[in-house]
Amino acid sequence: MASTRDIRRRIKSVKNTRQITKAMELVAASKMKKAQQAALAGRAYAQLMADMLAALANRVEESQHPFLVQRPVKTRGILLVTTDKGLCGPLNANLFKLVTEIKGAAKYYVIGRKGSQFIARTKRDMVAEFPVTDRVAFSEVKVAAEFMVKQFLEGVIDTIEVIYPRFKNTLVQEPVVRPVLPLANLKEFMAHVKADAHHQPARNADTREILFEPNATQVLEALLPFYVNRHLYQLVLSAKASEHSARMVAMKTAKDNATKLLGDLTLEYNKARQAGITQEILEIAAAQFAAA
Repeated sequence: MASTRDIRRRIKSVKNTRQITKAMELVAASKMKKAQQAALAGRAYAQLMADMLAALANRVEESQHPFLVQRPVKTRGILLVTTDKGLCGPLNANLFKLVTEIKGAAKYYVIGRKGSQFIARTKRDMVAEFPVTDRVAFSEVKVAAEFMVKQFLEGVIDTIEVIYPRFKNTLVQEPVVRPVLPLANLKEFMAHVKADAHHQPARNADTREILFEPNATQVLEALLPFYVNRHLYQLVLSAKASEHSARMVAMKTAKDNATKLLGDLTLEYNKARQAGITQEILEIAAAQFAAA
């Protein structure tokens, strides 16, 4: 049995660890609430975008738009959205598993230091890394989106796909590969829009006669690039909500484990202390018996 001094040191160490993990849990919970609100608030905007695209769907010749033209896929463009820091459970590991399943030529664009470290460590072709803060400003994500769209239009990559942790609830973050470009047709594009706005109430189709200025085709050409930027922004918001949720759960689990370990160590300390007292009493009694 360990000495009482060693057990006291371990108890002190576990108490410090529990204090740290509790503080990190509270910080993550605060950030999680803000990130979840931002992610959920964006879904109404995505629904409005879907309504606008629905109004255009039957009024344009969609096959001419470069975002909707199918072409042979020689090189895939993958945007990997991970965290900058660890201590968030298996969140990043699940994303890396999806990356390892990708076969064929691919170029990687990364948001998050953990992702860039993994891509560099596994010697994959990383083109660029984009810093995004916890606040997730649209201007930060827009840089990544416009850079990838430019490479897509120039033919450097033939697809734009996003690997990210999709936020479902506080306890569940689902690793997903989400294709963004190209899309087979405008209806498929709308399906992706509504997938992000699935918690919004369904709306009836707009059957009114709408006049587009200068014309429906030019409105679509302006709307689709804007939506791609906004779509990627919504995915990064979801990833940030997943990150803070996973970190809060991980820190809460660590705190609970520390509390349980502290109880076990306290019991062990009391037993060791009681054994020491009993031993001292026996020694005193034996000495008195010998003197008598």
